Amino acid sequence: MDGLLTVGVEEEFVLVEASTGHLANRAEDVLAGADRHEVDLQPEIAQYQVESASGICTDMGVLSDQLTRARRALIERAAGHDARLAATGTPVLGLTMPTPLTNSPRYHRMAQEMGALTNDLAICGCHVHVGLPDDESKIFVSNHLRQWLPTLLALGANSPYWLDGDTGYASWRYVVWNRWPTSGAPPHFDNAAEYYAAREEIVASGAAIDAGMLYWDVRLSARHPTLELRVSDVAPTVEEAVLMAALVRGIASTALSSGAVPPKLPPHLVKVAMWRAARDGLEGFGVDPVTGSPTPASSIVASLLRWIRPALEFAGDYERVTAGIDRLLLDGTGAARQRRAFARRGRLDDVVGFLVAQTAPV
Repeated sequence: MDGLLTVGVEEEFVLVEASTGHLANRAEDVLAGADRHEVDLQPEIAQYQVESASGICTDMGVLSDQLTRARRALIERAAGHDARLAATGTPVLGLTMPTPLTNSPRYHRMAQEMGALTNDLAICGCHVHVGLPDDESKIFVSNHLRQWLPTLLALGANSPYWLDGDTGYASWRYVVWNRWPTSGAPPHFDNAAEYYAAREEIVASGAAIDAGMLYWDVRLSARHPTLELRVSDVAPTVEEAVLMAALVRGIASTALSSGAVPPKLPPHLVKVAMWRAARDGLEGFGVDPVTGSPTPASSIVASLLRWIRPALEFAGDYERVTAGIDRLLLDGTGAARQRRAFARRGRLDDVVGFLVAQTAPV
């Protein structure tokens, strides 16, 4: 490749009460006048959620700086309203149903059309956008990403708790989100025309009110000229968000440079691989994307790194990525760290306190 692909990252967070750690419905207050911070801060579907979006970046150091500024701005604004910012895929304490929706015609229409699916929509993800030259390139890279979606989900698992208890999953967010009719791993598409035809059929069926509700784990963005990966829980730290962006760009760059035909994995194999990744995270077993055999998740990560190493080195990201992976293997994913915080005293409010401290950039 002649140059570096561009990347951008969107991060979703929950607001929690400073005193109790329960969800705080204060997004509107926290975001009032947010444009003064010169960072992109936005509401999400629930009144206790906020979102940030980076600009278009080619350098991971610049991306890190932008995500750091956005988190600091949200933390500062939340503190002014007796709230704290927490980067977790699902809330630990204080989930009430139905979800208090942000006052938006779109969100209210979603609730009307989707019914109880919106009742407990308290989930936060990390979305990575990769700039690609055309739609055919996006479909080609999407097909390559399908085999690595479980691995990326395992690396980013950060949501073991739900309704004040341990779910037994590393990413319960993925399980909750997978109930939606347009979620999950996308099919293999032979070309962009096939993708757009499928999107039109889905919208016509009523399973999505528009193209923006095509919630596949990787999709052609409805708002930007990018391929958007949506499989991961929100990253616990800025460093882990940047790690995810570097990995996704590495996969995209390797796919384009190699021109290799992506494997056409059967949907049932992808589905069980996603389930296993959501349950075990990085600490357990994954499903080998080619053989279908149970394999230590860390071994699958090692295979991914070997495949994309030339692209990472070309971008100057190899040392950053390997250091990030080594930290995850040593310290555990976000899910494992949440559980360790609970194990110290058996208190969920300790988990919330840990999340708040971990969310803040160093």
